[in-house]
Amino acid sequence: MSKSYLDRKESWAKKMAGSSDLSKKERSEDRLPPGQHTVEKLPVLDLGIQPKIEEKDWVLEIGGEVENELKIDWESLTQWDHVEEMSDFHCVTTWSKYDCKWGGVRMLDILDQVRPHSCAEHVLFVSYDGYTTNVPVEAVYSRCTLLATSLNGEPLSRKYGGPVRVIIPYLYAWKSAKFVNRMQFTNKMQLGYWEKRGYSNTADPWREERFIDEEVPDWRDLD
Repeated sequence: MSKSYLDRKESWAKKMAGSSDLSKKERSEDRLPPGQHTVEKLPVLDLGIQPKIEEKDWVLEIGGEVENELKIDWESLTQWDHVEEMSDFHCVTTWSKYDCKWGGVRMLDILDQVRPHSCAEHVLFVSYDGYTTNVPVEAVYSRCTLLATSLNGEPLSRKYGGPVRVIIPYLYAWKSAKFVNRMQFTNKMQLGYWEKRGYSNTADPWREERFIDEEVPDWRDLD
């Protein structure tokens, strides 16, 4: 992804922050969220860095406000029950791809071992490419939330975040961290890459929660 593309997204967030009262927006019941259009092929969007991670080198570290810190490598991940989930995928840049078949491990199964503390209200994902994103802890307790290792029956390719990425299909796609390496449970919100730049913390597509009400002050100093 070119730097100019990232700059345009930052400018868009700055322009749109505070442009609507999200707290009063009713949640749409339509399959296609408001402001979206469908595409036939799943686009590739990232920070312009696609780290080459061999399966044997991949590790996910889970910690923070949890009872049991956990370190999962590829071999141990394959020992978990694997499922396939068909879901739609919605990007904040207004495209939606219907019927993506993601395969992987349910986050709920992992949480059964990790046992987050009751004070853990937020999750910060950290990726191998330096990307970060934050979600409310409720987002990882959905049966639809996966550590995905495949897409449409094929091993998850590098361009789509392989070997392992997060999939949270009912939030905008930037919350589904590619190349995931670390998962931190916290009792205080830590803003991720796009959240610092004015994008929503909750990111519900059916409420069009694309942007926060105000730009985060001095966000460049937070990196």
